[in-house]
Amino acid sequence: MAPSGGAALGRFRRGDLVHRLLERLPDIAPATRREAAQRLLSKEIDLDDAQRSEMIEAAFSVLDDARFAPVFGAGSRAEVALTGTAPELPPGVKINGQIDRLVITPERVLVVDYKTNRPAPDRLEDVDPAYLTQLAVYAAVLRQLYPDRPVEAALVWTDGPKLMPVTNDVLMASLS
Repeated sequence: MAPSGGAALGRFRRGDLVHRLLERLPDIAPATRREAAQRLLSKEIDLDDAQRSEMIEAAFSVLDDARFAPVFGAGSRAEVALTGTAPELPPGVKINGQIDRLVITPERVLVVDYKTNRPAPDRLEDVDPAYLTQLAVYAAVLRQLYPDRPVEAALVWTDGPKLMPVTNDVLMASLS
């Protein structure tokens, strides 16, 4: 049993639902976001009220934090399909992925991946290397599509919440 009295919710299921909230809520007027979040999760019959509330609070801890405003602001889009290749990738390797959040402005391109792991790491060195490789591959392909501006990457951890920029050096190292 979960501490709330309901059935234990698998971490992947929880992660999928928090991702869904972060995908859909930014496009909804702030005054009606909480109601929309409750409606969205009310359709999940395997959740109890405490589980729904915890996931909604995880999403709003990110959405209401000013540090994350550029991630959800002008030029940002959710769940962006990305296919392609890049010179940094092994020969013949093509990717076909889904970016959690992509921000394209005249000044830069920012690729963001949401992570719902608990506890979230405090240091980039403690991040699962697979997460860094995923961001590195996306950034490599995006550099081909947007050669006129820098491509940056970041992880958004809902636990904390934390915004963790990933440097180009770390991205490049994760591809080797």
